Amino acid sequence: MTGRWALESFFVNIRKLLLVGAVAVLIGAFFAFDLGRFFSLEYFKSQQAAIEAYQAAHPWWTAGLFFTVYAVSTALSFPGAAVLTLVAGALFGVLWGTILVSFASTLGATLAFLIARFVLRDWVQDHFGDKLKAINAGVAKEGGFYLFTLRLIPIFPFFIINLVMGLTPIRIWTFIWVSQLGMLIGTAVYVNAGTQLAQIDSLKGILSPGLLASFVLLGLFPLIAKKIVALVKAKRVYANWPKPARFDRNLVVIGAGSAGLVTAYIAAAVKAKVTLIEKHRMGGDCLNTGCVPSKALIRSAKLLSHIRRSAEFGIRKADAEFDFAEVMARVQRVIREVAPHDSVARYTGLGVEVIEGAAKITSPWTVEVTTADGTRTLTTRAIVIAAGARPFAPPIPGLEEVSYLTSDTVWNLRELPKRLVVLGGGPIGSELTQTFARLGSQVTQVEMGPRILSREDPEVSALVAERFREEGVAVLTEHKAKQFVVENGEKILIAEHQGRDVRVPFDAVLVAVGRVANTTGYGLEELGIPASRTVETNEYLQTLYPNIYAAGDVAGPYQFTHTAAHQAWYAAVNALFDPFKTFKADYSVIPWSTFVDPEVARVGLNEQEAKEQGIPYEVTLYGIDDLDRAIADGEAHGFVKVLTAPGKDKILGVTLVGEHAGDLLAEYVMAMRHGIGLNKILATIHIYPTLAEANKYAAGVWEKAHAPEKLLAWVERFHTWRRGPDSRMRAETPRANPNPTPNPNPSH
Repeated sequence: MTGRWALESFFVNIRKLLLVGAVAVLIGAFFAFDLGRFFSLEYFKSQQAAIEAYQAAHPWWTAGLFFTVYAVSTALSFPGAAVLTLVAGALFGVLWGTILVSFASTLGATLAFLIARFVLRDWVQDHFGDKLKAINAGVAKEGGFYLFTLRLIPIFPFFIINLVMGLTPIRIWTFIWVSQLGMLIGTAVYVNAGTQLAQIDSLKGILSPGLLASFVLLGLFPLIAKKIVALVKAKRVYANWPKPARFDRNLVVIGAGSAGLVTAYIAAAVKAKVTLIEKHRMGGDCLNTGCVPSKALIRSAKLLSHIRRSAEFGIRKADAEFDFAEVMARVQRVIREVAPHDSVARYTGLGVEVIEGAAKITSPWTVEVTTADGTRTLTTRAIVIAAGARPFAPPIPGLEEVSYLTSDTVWNLRELPKRLVVLGGGPIGSELTQTFARLGSQVTQVEMGPRILSREDPEVSALVAERFREEGVAVLTEHKAKQFVVENGEKILIAEHQGRDVRVPFDAVLVAVGRVANTTGYGLEELGIPASRTVETNEYLQTLYPNIYAAGDVAGPYQFTHTAAHQAWYAAVNALFDPFKTFKADYSVIPWSTFVDPEVARVGLNEQEAKEQGIPYEVTLYGIDDLDRAIADGEAHGFVKVLTAPGKDKILGVTLVGEHAGDLLAEYVMAMRHGIGLNKILATIHIYPTLAEANKYAAGVWEKAHAPEKLLAWVERFHTWRRGPDSRMRAETPRANPNPTPNPNPSH
């Protein structure tokens, strides 16, 4: 059997080689003999009278010859299919032209499909089968719909679709009938355009109503096709759900964090009837366990750090007595002061119906709400999921036994941990690491990667880590937490570092290794809405069901309060006005800040991302240690790092490190959002002395690096000439420093 199999394999390979050779010869002949000239509209127009005369005398022979040429050219992926389709309309009219092209294109596409399948599919699947498992499974399940979508909206050229589909498990018959149906509408539109092009005899014909109508159809076809695909897809996903005859409200929002609040606010502002459901606390993580409490605690800790630095400011001695419980009480006071902005009373006053209870989506148009008074069902045209996220606790042995803290529960502390371990070197872990160290804890930060703040450029991580160590933090990078144990009443973390175990005793551990979206418990599973790490959405923030949207942390890709609010605008507007008007969510200019000291803020690309993505760039660096206001404030550290397109002042990204970096970044965010370059920032007056001047001086560094040296040399000669003959002689005398580097700060 082995010998027989080898012999069969040998003959199969021979047939493949012969087929490839034949195809190569035909394609080579096409280009060698310049046969493409016969597939141009100019050639047809030049021969139009003769071709039409021959077609009148031999209609069936002409139709058969055209069918054969079209099928062969499609099978061999020759260019010119669009021209041949127009010619079909000119020769055979709309009806027969459409029939001929439709069947000929399907036959040719099928031949190309079979050639690719026979020659390449086995090899591709053998070598890349593991990587193609998901694609193969998707094609096996939904291949017909995928193909229909591609045929109706040709994102890729048809000849590529023919060849690629041949490499997948899609059935031949499915490929044939879906291709026939999917290409029919587009074929009819092009054939109709061909009937009009055939009538052009002069320049006047170019503006004929029929021709203009044909081109309008060509322009509208992709939009119409897209709507058809959306309707077909919607019909499929809604098939098993009865739609209510009427709706009680326009929108139901699940979750009253940043995304949910902004969504409900916008809906009420445009006079829609909107219901906001929250099962826990209004304001979500940002108000209760995130942005607001963390910044309040950071402020207290920063004040203590300034008091310890009093000698730097000419104050001989300064000290502070404080009680940690009182500091945490202040944090709660700050939350209470901010809370009215996100309260039930405020949103009820804005026109939002607020329900405090647990929501569950029971169909694409119904939400069941369970409150203290019972359960009720709401009907709605659209739903926005804004369920937020929660801290992730990794499955480390012994973690549950040591009563770990997270960014949600750390605010319940009233006694300062003497020894604190912080797991995680990201923004949350780093902010709380420095804060608790400044409050007096002996903090050990444990990060399994090579550096903290790994999303930032290496020099940023190094600068922050150096400050942490100066303030007494033990920063342990490349330490992987393996186990937590309790020995003789003492809690110990066992971490692996370079192949050996490191023991870190502690009193409390704060887990800050990331956050995961809340994707369970409110009906996604029952509706089959895909949600792994986050709820899956398209560019309009729609889920599997076009009337159900997701925004904020639950949707990603960014987990920031301001991006949640940004997404909320798109979710609200799309939910309320689809299908009349929709907007794709724009993530082109997303800023963020990590509130450590020195503060780190960024927008757009940083250098490590530009390298990873292969994007060419130039770097401009301005050191804030040179800035007058920073020197006066005792904060002369950090830098402004700007990435620009090579040779241009277009800003690709900015990283700011220093005092109030998040505030200073706003100028660059606006510049990038509105296409303003560094030259215009340089030309903008900035108040002296302020930290904001750093932005202007960074632009000045870029300008100096791109100074037109040749032009300046001529200008120097011009000024020398204007001073007279003696000046020219003196100008030729060598100077001690012909190219001094000017300080961008004019006060120095």
